[in-house]
Amino acid sequence: MSNRRKRNDRMDHETLIPASEDEEKHEKSDLRGDWGNIAILFFLYLLQGIPIGLASAIPMLLQNRGASYKQQAEFSFAHWPFSLKLLWAPIVDSLFWKRFGRRKSWLIPTQYLIGIFMLILSLHVNRWLGAETPAGSTNDHSTEIESTLNIPLLTGIFFMLNFLAATQDIAVDGWALTMLKRCNVGHASTCNSVGQTAGYFLGYVAFMALESAEFCNSYLRTEPADEGLVNLSGYLWFWGLVFLITTTLVALLKREISPSLDRGHEEHLELDIKQTYRLLVDIMKMKPILTLVAILLTAKAGFAACDAVTSLKLIDAGVPKDKLALLVVPLVPLQIILPLAISKYTAGTRPMEVYLKAIPYRIGLTLVAAGIVWITPAIVRDHHVPYYYYVLLLTNYGLYQIALYSMFVAVMAFFARVSDPAVGGTYMTLLNTLSNLGGNWPTTVVLWLVDYLTWKNCSNTPGNDCSDSMLKEACTAGGGKCSITVDGYYIEIFICLLYGLVWYRWGSSKIRQLQELPLKTWRVARSVQRMHSS
Repeated sequence: MSNRRKRNDRMDHETLIPASEDEEKHEKSDLRGDWGNIAILFFLYLLQGIPIGLASAIPMLLQNRGASYKQQAEFSFAHWPFSLKLLWAPIVDSLFWKRFGRRKSWLIPTQYLIGIFMLILSLHVNRWLGAETPAGSTNDHSTEIESTLNIPLLTGIFFMLNFLAATQDIAVDGWALTMLKRCNVGHASTCNSVGQTAGYFLGYVAFMALESAEFCNSYLRTEPADEGLVNLSGYLWFWGLVFLITTTLVALLKREISPSLDRGHEEHLELDIKQTYRLLVDIMKMKPILTLVAILLTAKAGFAACDAVTSLKLIDAGVPKDKLALLVVPLVPLQIILPLAISKYTAGTRPMEVYLKAIPYRIGLTLVAAGIVWITPAIVRDHHVPYYYYVLLLTNYGLYQIALYSMFVAVMAFFARVSDPAVGGTYMTLLNTLSNLGGNWPTTVVLWLVDYLTWKNCSNTPGNDCSDSMLKEACTAGGGKCSITVDGYYIEIFICLLYGLVWYRWGSSKIRQLQELPLKTWRVARSVQRMHSS
């Protein structure tokens, strides 16, 4: 892999000037000649969703094994590479093997490493997850089960897996800007959302169903068995092989084409690593970017308690984890069709109007979700869940997904519109990284605080607040039971609600101001010109 550096003392003026007035006009999409490229982008984003889905299944397995919310917070760091990828994105954008392709130079080795990593992980992951919860035990965070879990090692392993997936994401995001014609770049967000949804479904929902003995016995077997059709080890082995085979096909059959003026692309300026990091700093200093940073880092905090804790609370209340995961199945058509439908409203010059309209509905649905958690213990007894309860969960989850995907597709379309193609994937990666970070830090914080905000007491020992494993053990040994008097989850829901309402009042005006700015405001071409003239 070589460091490609383009040195021209005199750059073409048209390449470096801000966007023209014609560029301000919305270009009509023309998919002729791009259908195959859209299919490839969809497939690459699908592969990206597999490790994300598998990492999302781990908290469910941990909760069934008695992990505390503090341990769940520790494992949530495994998702942080997508929020940190900006640190190495300039390296991915600057170092490549020209004969092989700017994006393929990173995409192919990274996907091979993901496949190899999955094969190796499959040999050890069951041991690191610890023993299964003993039959007849309750999900009360028992000390015995907690001690068998190797949370730091699991976190480190899945952090590395997501690090590779995040690197693949950098390459794919950059490739999307040049693989598609300029007038079709808005469809890259649709490929992203639909592809990641499909991959997430295969990595999370499909695994949880096939791993469940109850589901397999009910729907896939003629004779019952004590285990599901697959376990995490076997599933990782299968997808490791899929990554190796499909990556080979992409390497051999898909040729990377340089940006073409005939396809509406601007000339791509090749910078070395130092120049790219300097460019990144210049981007961060831009006034619109500073405002956008503030928006992206704070927008999702109002939904954090609902997004991070609700499903774990439902498992605590007795809802089977596989049934909870399977609620996604009836909504798969909706999750695939929804981005396609929403993209019709986000392809214009004001995609963030959809984003703003979805926020109040999402805030309201977090309250509905908290209400469902509240009534669950009265409905679910001995892990028996009535059908009307599933209908209630499904209805709320479906409406919540509509609001969530409306925001996701809208913000991705906005990123694609304002990103400067002249600096490759760095600009797009910056915006995606900020968006991911804005979701990850609140998740870790609310998971970490649940136990601290929750007040418990022992039923037969006054003064025992069950605040640590020794006190829990003492309570159980004395024939008592640790009961929750104040649940930190509801405290967090209330705080997030107030925060969300205040943020919406502030964020709406800021977002509309950014949306009205001309595209030339977002361009960094003068910074690039300054680098080449220095």
